[in-house]
Parts: sequence; C-alpha cells; structure tokens
Amino acid sequence: MKVIAYYISDYGYGHASRSIAIIRELLLRNSNIRIIVCHSFAISFMKNSIRSSRVSFREVNTDIGYFLKSDSIYPYKKLLLEEYLKFTNELDCRLLVEEGFLKSNHVDLVLSDISPLPFQSARNLGIPSIGLSNFTWYTAYRGLIEESELTPLKEAYSKMTYFFSLAGSNETWGFDSKEYGFFSRKVDLSEINSIRNQVDKSYEKKIVFLGLGMKVDQATLDLLPIWDSPDIEFVVSSNVPVIRENVQQIPLDYVETQNYIASSNLVITKAGWGMVGEALNNNVPLLILERPLMTEDQSTITYLKKYNACEVIDWNEFKNLQVDYSFIDRLNKNLIRDKHTFKNSVNRIAEDILKVLNEQEQLV
Repeated sequence: MKVIAYYISDYGYGHASRSIAIIRELLLRNSNIRIIVCHSFAISFMKNSIRSSRVSFREVNTDIGYFLKSDSIYPYKKLLLEEYLKFTNELDCRLLVEEGFLKSNHVDLVLSDISPLPFQSARNLGIPSIGLSNFTWYTAYRGLIEESELTPLKEAYSKMTYFFSLAGSNETWGFDSKEYGFFSRKVDLSEINSIRNQVDKSYEKKIVFLGLGMKVDQATLDLLPIWDSPDIEFVVSSNVPVIRENVQQIPLDYVETQNYIASSNLVITKAGWGMVGEALNNNVPLLILERPLMTEDQSTITYLKKYNACEVIDWNEFKNLQVDYSFIDRLNKNLIRDKHTFKNSVNRIAEDILKVLNEQEQLV
C-alpha cells in the first residue's frame, strides 16, 4: 500500500475543507493508498469528515497563517512578524523532525496545501512532493513582512517537485506545474432541501450565508445593521455570537457546511478560496469583502472579476450594509456564472496526483 503524507495549513477551515474534497476523491479512486494527514487547527473537523481506516492523523503545527486586528478582517502586521520569526527560527530543527517522520512511515508522496514544512525534507529523501494551492505563504506575506525576512519560505517552496496551481494563483516557481479551477466538497441535494425547509419555514424569504472565517474577532458583529435586513434569513458559523430570530448558527457538530452554502441565495464572505469555490460550484452569487493588503485575496478577486463572478465591497461599506430581495436579484442578474468555467476540478486534481504517485512507483 502506497503512503501519502498530506500537510494542511493551520489557518482556518478553508484549507482543511478543500483538502477533504481531495482526500475523499483519492480514496474513491484508489483502494491501494493510505493517507497521513499532518495538521492541527481543524483536526477534529477533519476526523469527523473523513472516517476511513486508510486515513490517519498526525497532530502537528504546519504554519502560522495570518493574525487579524481586533474587530476587523485586516492583518495585524506587528504580531504576524513576531510569530513568523518564531516559526522560521525553529525551521531547521523541524525539518529534521519531518525527515524522520517521512522516513519512518515509508512515505511515497508528499502533498502540501500549503505548508512550507515538508518540501526540503522530501527532497532530501528523494520523495516527490506536490504543492497544491492558489498561493504560497511566501507570496502571501509579501507587503506584510520585509522581503529580506522571507528567504526561508522562498527556499522551502523552491524544493517542491510540482506545483498544482489553483484558480487565481500568480505563483511562478519555474518548475513543473499544472493549472486547475475551483473545486469543493460535493453536496447532498436532499440535505440542501432539508436545510432550506429548516431555515426558511415560511418559504417566502431569501437565505444569506455570512462567512467571515473562524479567525475573525466576532465581538462587535451583533451591532451590525445587516441583521436588520428585511425578509432575510441568515446562516452563520457556530462561532458567530449573534442571537437574532433571523440568524441560524450552523450546529457545531455539522461538518458538511457546503450544503448550507449551496442552499443559500447569496454568500457574503472574505475572499477565502475554499468558501468561494463552494459558492461558485453551486451557482450561488458572491459578495466579497475586500482586504487590499492581502495578496492572496487580491489574486482571487482579480480572477473572479475577470469572469464577472462576484461583486466587491470594503469593510467600511459592509459595516453599513443591508440586503433585500432587490439587492440579491440584482446580483443574480449582473453576475455571469459560466458552469464550464467553474466546474468542480476535484476529479482532475485527484487523477493527476495519482499519476505522480504511479510514476514514482515505476521508478522504484
């Protein structure tokens, strides 16, 4: 049985949810693989989502992500630099640990979305590695951290064997890469109907999914005027402390959140790639909260605007926003969602991952 070590970013749930989609497809396509998930932040979520004897979990901190200012979706640069320096100062020691892990577990292929941790270790052992993402932390931190401090990340990512570039990516690493569109976990149509009946018992209102991510400080959200939007039922994550008659939290133990997104008439979110993919793959209009300082967000937004697939507002506009039927209907009419352009790419990605694994097997 071939072994894949799958490293997943510890920043939020987006990397975890899209990795779940890939893992499920890999298991479905090949019964002769075993996957070790290397992750920490959303590990309980992943364990509840993937129940297979062929998947094991190793709890390890894979990266640091972003740090956000209080009551904001914008980055806290000072704290980010402090935590980044701690992470990179430990990197040489951690690479030795990863090398020992890969060797002792007889790993045949390394996947990473998009932790810098495993690439040098895989290269040292002659194990092929695939970076799978719409960005790297090296490019994400440019503009937030001085370029001279980013050398350790640049060197780590340069050791990738392949880069599987996802929609919106502007990465140029100068080696073998492939390009893919958005993908997401697959939905359950009966579950979508059940959610719609549960959220809007009157069958007369619009459902808006408001997703700001699990890392956003939620303290003052309850004061926003958006909750007073007429004839709107809101769906929010379990961590959003807003108690209103028209606001429903997704149950804490409910892991297939893509079904809630697919059941909505509008998704309002920051430009997190995973949630954007789940909205696009289910033909739900998008209103994106723009964060100009975040390179990853800007790349995704530029890609979406190219296809007229979203509208964008800034944080100050959002703090005064209300939505209604006419607002949602206007977005539906204005946004062009080409079903071919936004076809779920999960099948093609899994197929190409297995090709790399098979090529390695033939070389041994």
